[in-house]
Amino acid sequence: MIFPIYQVDAFTDQLFSGNPAAVCPIDLWPSDDILQNIATENNLSETAFFRKRDHLYEIRWFTPNAEVELCGHATLAAAHVLFNHLKIKGDHLIFESAFSGKLEVSRKEDYLTLNFPVDKLEPALPPDHLFKSLGRKPLEIWKGSTDYLLYYPSQEDIEEINPDFGLLKKIATRGIIVTAPGYECDFVSRFFAPYLGINEDPVTGSAHTSLVPFWAHRLSQLEFEARQISARGGFLKCQLMGERVLISGKA
Repeated sequence: MIFPIYQVDAFTDQLFSGNPAAVCPIDLWPSDDILQNIATENNLSETAFFRKRDHLYEIRWFTPNAEVELCGHATLAAAHVLFNHLKIKGDHLIFESAFSGKLEVSRKEDYLTLNFPVDKLEPALPPDHLFKSLGRKPLEIWKGSTDYLLYYPSQEDIEEINPDFGLLKKIATRGIIVTAPGYECDFVSRFFAPYLGINEDPVTGSAHTSLVPFWAHRLSQLEFEARQISARGGFLKCQLMGERVLISGKA
């Protein structure tokens, strides 16, 4: 069994930045064990697998350790492969996930735009080990369907967080989002997911389904420029449209 594998840096147009994802187009779904083994062998934060079905593309995402319900940067990377390597016609396509439903992607000039469902947040109590593992206490804690979101007062707070990943891994959640107002953008963030085998994700599109409604309420605006300030870093343009979030980036 042979699969073509593409590696794409998402949410950037610069070398050695953004979030690298592996993308595997397939004709038929193999077993889950095979998909997981391929993702583990790739050893990137995410591997996206997709197959064409009628007018859309079924898609699944795997970290080196587990399948996940949604992944923004690997979806952007998969769209990049379809538009630029497999040369599909048009500037619009639809992925379908068993977990997240239909996910539209459109292309305009150099940008690809993901259309994802909003992740609604609720105020939350801190899980055990949270403050100690991050080394600083946030102003607010929120919880979405899969991630915690921690709000801090300044970009320096986000830059200076140096997690104890051994402790952070004990928190049974997909990930921890930390965010603050940005200096040269509307907000900045970082994303930690050691529970899934990813200490820090370079750029996390799906986290912005929580971040965008959070900042829309706080800043009373609907359009944003955002930066994820990991070591590799990435830039996103985002817009809140009712119950959907538009997340745009380059690849």
